[in-house]
Amino acid sequence: RKGNLTLRAVQRLDKETSGLVVFARSVAAQRHLQRQLAAHTVTRRYLAIVHGAAEEAAYETLLVPDRGDGLRGSWGVFCRARGEPPPEAREAVTRVRVLERLPQATLVACELETGRQHQIRIHLAEAGHPLVGETVYIRDWRGPLLPASRPMLHAAVLGFVHPRTEKPLRFEEPPPADFKAVLERLRL
Repeated sequence: RKGNLTLRAVQRLDKETSGLVVFARSVAAQRHLQRQLAAHTVTRRYLAIVHGAAEEAAYETLLVPDRGDGLRGSWGVFCRARGEPPPEAREAVTRVRVLERLPQATLVACELETGRQHQIRIHLAEAGHPLVGETVYIRDWRGPLLPASRPMLHAAVLGFVHPRTEKPLRFEEPPPADFKAVLERLRL
């Protein structure tokens, strides 16, 4: 806080995810940016290193706080869906593109249409490709665990329309040193 300036969170990242976030300097700007998020017009691209040989895909599920085993997840994936989705189910859409195949892992780009808590981590794990370094959504993985100090997820691109000027803005942030080190190690 500087003088009368208060920054307001517009969106958040998971605790150990690196990369870009946006804050607003006014309530009006915060609401403008949140409307863009709700309309799915904000560009959000993440880089992820996942276990195994991931494929390009689009994941469209309903995320629920408890998929039937105490973990957040997609409704009807862990336990067979019965009846209508629960009221707390929220649409989640993640588009995955393969960037590089590694001997035991894959570097992927994930484009978000929605922004639910743990969305990328859940979708990739349910597809059989949990993040390298994942500690929560890893229960079903049967291959060797590739070590990392945190889940290898990085918010690399953020694009939106400026709330006041209406000018399109796009920001890019390269992965941090720990992400690059894991990627280099897995290339060998």
